[in-house]
Amino acid sequence: MKENVLDVLMYLFETYIETEDEPEADQNTLRIELIKAGFSNNEIDKALDWLDGLADYNNHFIDTNQEDSTTRVYNSIETNHLDANCRGFISYLEQINILSTIQRELLIDRLLALESVEINVDQIKWVVLMVLFSQPDQEKAYSQMEDLIFDTKSEFLH
Repeated sequence: MKENVLDVLMYLFETYIETEDEPEADQNTLRIELIKAGFSNNEIDKALDWLDGLADYNNHFIDTNQEDSTTRVYNSIETNHLDANCRGFISYLEQINILSTIQRELLIDRLLALESVEINVDQIKWVVLMVLFSQPDQEKAYSQMEDLIFDTKSEFLH
């Protein structure tokens, strides 16, 4: 099975999104379940590290209701991984108030942490959902993002 970190994360996200009432599974339990699902130890380690990075970022930058509008200048590493279409989509998410500037930075950080050679808009959508789900009081933005993901007729403008 050829999988990547995002495949593991999406599996976890889709598996545990429905179990909000149940206690959070520990890493050993997650690891066993992921191995049973056919994921490699290497990809599992990377996915768990990715989740730790998300939690660490959230612990340091709590204020997601910041209303400052900033222009984001991408560095060469970011532009190598995020093409103009991806950068335009991220900007669009800010313009329609799904992402704050702090959440945008978290999104970019977590996208680069995937270590994917190519990142596309569909991948960005799923990572945005994970970022929003990990933060308190983001139900409205999360719902809007779900609508964007599952509404195949809508196209964003940039």
